[in-house]
This record gives sequence, C-alpha cells and structure tokens, in this order.
Amino acid sequence: MTAQNSATSPKAIAVAASPQGTGTLLAALGVVSFSLTFPSTVWGLESFGPWSLVAVRSTLAALLAGAFLLVGRVPLPDRRHWAGLAVVAGGVVIGFPLLTTLALRTSTTSHAAVVVGLLPLTTAAFAAVRTGRRPSRTFWIAAVSGAAVVLAFTVQQSGGALSAGDLYLFGALLVCAAGYTEGGRLARLMPGWQVIGWALVLCLPLMAPASAVALALEPVRLTAHGVLGLVWVAAGSTFFGLYVWYRGMAAIGIPKASQLQLAQPLLTLFWAVFLLGEDLPLAAPLAAGGVLVCIAVTQRARS
Repeated sequence: MTAQNSATSPKAIAVAASPQGTGTLLAALGVVSFSLTFPSTVWGLESFGPWSLVAVRSTLAALLAGAFLLVGRVPLPDRRHWAGLAVVAGGVVIGFPLLTTLALRTSTTSHAAVVVGLLPLTTAAFAAVRTGRRPSRTFWIAAVSGAAVVLAFTVQQSGGALSAGDLYLFGALLVCAAGYTEGGRLARLMPGWQVIGWALVLCLPLMAPASAVALALEPVRLTAHGVLGLVWVAAGSTFFGLYVWYRGMAAIGIPKASQLQLAQPLLTLFWAVFLLGEDLPLAAPLAAGGVLVCIAVTQRARS
C-alpha cells in the first residue's frame, strides 16, 4: 500500500476523526445533563428555598469533586491557573445556579429554557474576546440566526414583554458564558474534570457555611421530588455535566461546542412536558427545526 493510500485508508480516517467525534459526544452528553437542570431545580424548590438549594447543591458537588481529586492524588493546579478557576467558580458553580434558581421562582421551565438558549452566542462572543480566535463569517451568521430563532420564540411566547425573571436569566447568561469560556481554555491545559473539580473545591469554604445558614433560615419540606432534584443538580448537572462538557470543549473548541447548546432549550422543553407536565408551546416544533439547522451549519463551519 502506498503512503498516500495508507494516509487515506478508512482506518486512518477513523483515527484522525476520533478526537473530534469523541469531543462532540462528550459535549453532547454535557448538554443532555444540563437540559435536566431546570426541571430538577423546580423539583428541588419543592423541598428547599432558593438559597438553600444553591448552597447545598454546590457543597455536595464540591465534596464529590474533592473525593475524586483525593483518590486520584491530583496535585494542586499551578498558581497561574487559580484566577481562571475563580472565574469558573463564580460563573458556573455559583452565579448561574443562583440566578436561574431565583428566576425559576416566577418563570416557567419552558420560558427559562428558551431565554438561556442565547447562551451559545454569548459564549462564542466571550470566547472570541478571551482567546483572540475569530470564527468564520458562516459560523457567525448561523450562530446569530440560531440566537434569533430562540429570541423570537421567547418574545412570541411571552406576548412581546419580558418577565421579571428575565433579568436574572440574562445575568445568568453573562456569568455562565464567562465561566464556560475560561473553563474551556483551562481544559486545554489540564483535564476537564480537574477544571470543574478544583473550581468546586474552591467554592467549598464559602458554600459549606452558606448551606448551614440558608438551611436554618429557609423552611425545608423533604419530598421524593425535592431530594431527587437536589441530587441531580449536584451530581448530574454540576459535576458530571461540567466534567464531560469541558472535556468536549477542549477537543472541538469553544465556539463549536457552545453551538451544541442550541439544542438544550428544546431538550429542556421536552423534560418540562414529560417530568413537570407543562404545556408544550405550539411554536416549539418550528423553533426546533430552525435551531437544528443552525447547529448543523455551525458544526460544518470552520472555527
């Protein structure tokens, strides 16, 4: 077999494509995990107050991450990485969960899902500024189109006016995009699970006492849904979801990985109907088609 034929053999092509395919799969698993966050949060609010839920969620996730780091005998990150880990902690571990939990006290899961659907475009913009990379024009056209579909869906469903919880949701977009971007950058320098692991551990000295205070001040009414919701947002969304998400971003790049999240609102809509019994908006199938087209375009565009 010639060198040219060997380089273009199916086996060689499969090996070359493997990192991209694995990265896409990991990022997609993260999106599925995140899509369950809002329904699980609504369940958690049946048993806990918003501050208690966020504090206990972060504390449990931090203890889980710390155990993995300890068993793996993972050394402390270099001093130069701690500032970035603080951004991840502030945006992803504390900021986004707190702001979205406060929003879900007044907003429906489906409404929150479509507003947070703007996260991919916000993340891509943060990534362009932070990393200096400039995605192609086709990428941006598709990304902006996807965001426009999500925004139009939101406005149509809300009757042209934004709800009070949208202020929390838009704030959540900004802090989460910053955390995703910094986490994606760090995941190129250390394993993704260590990025979120150390970010969680960094929050433990703050969130452990916050849990005690919040539990003392807010009423607790334990239910099966409430406990299950807490367990998922702590172990599923906060630890496992972010672990596979950062690994995926490191493999395929922040802009492309962020565009996979355009599917997250649609998955959350499904969970809202299946798990919470919310009514599915009639415009959802149209929005789904438009968003999926945009995802396909962004995945083919060079970034």
